[in-house]
Amino acid sequence: MNTQSDTLRTFRRRLGLFDATAIVAGSMIGSGIFIVSADIARNIGSPGWLLVTWTITAILTVIAAMSFGELASLFPHAGGQYVYIKEAYNPLIGFLYGWAAFLVIQSGTIAAVAMGFAKFTGVIFPWISEKNVWFQWGFIRFSTVHLLAITSIILLTWINTRGITTGKWVQNAFTSIKVIILLSMIIAGVFITSNTEAVKLNKEVFWNAIKITPDGSASLFGFALIATVVTAMVGSLFASDAWYDITFASDEVINPRRNIPLSLLFGTLIVTFLYILVNYSYIQSIPLRGLPDGVTVAEKGIQFATDDRVGTAAMQGLLGENAAIIMAILIMISTFGCNNGIILSSARIYYAMAVDGLFFRKAGVLNKRGVPARALVVQGIYTSLLCLSGTYSNLLDFVVFTVLLFYILTIASIFVFRRKMAETQREYKAPGYPIIQILYITALLFIMAILAIYKPLYTWPGLIIVLLGVPVYYIWKMSNLQNHKSE
Repeated sequence: MNTQSDTLRTFRRRLGLFDATAIVAGSMIGSGIFIVSADIARNIGSPGWLLVTWTITAILTVIAAMSFGELASLFPHAGGQYVYIKEAYNPLIGFLYGWAAFLVIQSGTIAAVAMGFAKFTGVIFPWISEKNVWFQWGFIRFSTVHLLAITSIILLTWINTRGITTGKWVQNAFTSIKVIILLSMIIAGVFITSNTEAVKLNKEVFWNAIKITPDGSASLFGFALIATVVTAMVGSLFASDAWYDITFASDEVINPRRNIPLSLLFGTLIVTFLYILVNYSYIQSIPLRGLPDGVTVAEKGIQFATDDRVGTAAMQGLLGENAAIIMAILIMISTFGCNNGIILSSARIYYAMAVDGLFFRKAGVLNKRGVPARALVVQGIYTSLLCLSGTYSNLLDFVVFTVLLFYILTIASIFVFRRKMAETQREYKAPGYPIIQILYITALLFIMAILAIYKPLYTWPGLIIVLLGVPVYYIWKMSNLQNHKSE
């Protein structure tokens, strides 16, 4: 049972516009921008369509961010997207989002980013390797990579239990460094040392889309090209995800009705613009097309960069072999800062759910520093288990379809609130309403339809995970009701 001192504790508004923007941008920039372009290149085989894929992703991301701004100005409360969905529809739908966020979306991302941090650390310190296994029991596997990944989660969880001010200092520092890193890559690849041979080869096939298949390759035209671009966007969408994490910490933002919409706009614009330019620097540095058995960086190309490390390959094409170590350090910084933002903000979802009686009750308590420490600890334990299970990457693949579904529900809630809360004063309104929002929802429905046809494994497993939350919701409600009666 919560003590009186627990119930009197409140969140502390310590996040200004710069801090909120740093959470948006820092949560977006992880390891994805340095890796996923390899898979996109294998699917599309064209430098021009690679840039188109990232540009479409950028447009969708910025539209969604601007639309979320209106919801954040209406409900500037801890929990963000969970609150919007709950208030627009009903508590069950809100719970299903929170359930998916805890089980897969947020937790799976934290585990994947932590493992990425550990693997790239292993480039510098070979002792940190998945081959250096300490013990294995069933599907549980513990190597030195898992040790470092879990240690990073524990460290960041502890840092964020120390208060929002401590968490924001870490976020501001790492986000600033990451933006400088991306700018440096762009300047190096585009303005200083572009590879003239790579530029020539990429120019020759700039719009010639070819998909790599087990039987060779196939030219892409018409609807096949559109479908391929859509399926390739799975990687770019995930690399551009987590921009909405600031909404989870709305209760800690100064003047949230103004600063959250602005931070969403500024953060997504900055990152998506940098992402497009980074990919342009890639095609200025190494050929897009390559051979799976290629020996040199140029022979492998973007398509078959070693372990899909396109960022490393691009830097090697410009700076030589020492680039591998440099990029490993840069990606370590990027992933560590990314996870700080996600860990900081995601725990606020479970806090909001606990306050509503839909999560562990003690997770709905703030510590003396005004942060949901118990929710942070629960999140840390579960994400560490995901690291050990090795299933986080599969779970993330499975839930792509579901993430898009919750995006649609969230953007559609603007229509609901324009009707239900027509008289409520809004400091910020989503631009282009209703045309832009309708176009966004239509685009996502089209993407989901393509995924259902061409990548069914990206659809039904995620829906099953979400639907499993329905009986859990009613069990939790019954348990909560019984607890109240016993008190």
